[in-house]
Amino acid sequence: MPGHYHAVVWIDQSRARVFHFTVDEADRKTIRPDHSVRDVSHGEKRTGHRVPEDREFLERVAEAISGAGAILIEGPAQEKDELAKFLAQKHPAIWTHVEGVESAGHPTDGELLDHARRFVEAADRMRPQT
Repeated sequence: MPGHYHAVVWIDQSRARVFHFTVDEADRKTIRPDHSVRDVSHGEKRTGHRVPEDREFLERVAEAISGAGAILIEGPAQEKDELAKFLAQKHPAIWTHVEGVESAGHPTDGELLDHARRFVEAADRMRPQT
């Protein structure tokens, strides 16, 4: 998104909420996987095997944040770590812009943006002033 240096991604297995933002405004995009999410809590036998990550889903998320100069990744479970690992392996140019990977429950859009703005403000203070 033009003019938005920062991005935050909140991701779980059912969707990714991507915000490109400045201090005053934000653009939101929601990305969903092409497959339906299985609910293993309703009668499915748990095998202890993890479902492999959805590379197409992660690729679309990577594309959505590719233009950001500073990225924060958040989420409640392993998907945030899968995205971080995917970026490090498949998109090292994007990975260099990831400033943090944090656990987060299910915040509202406003809560997520407030946290992301505070996070990048602190990170921006750590950068050399040019």
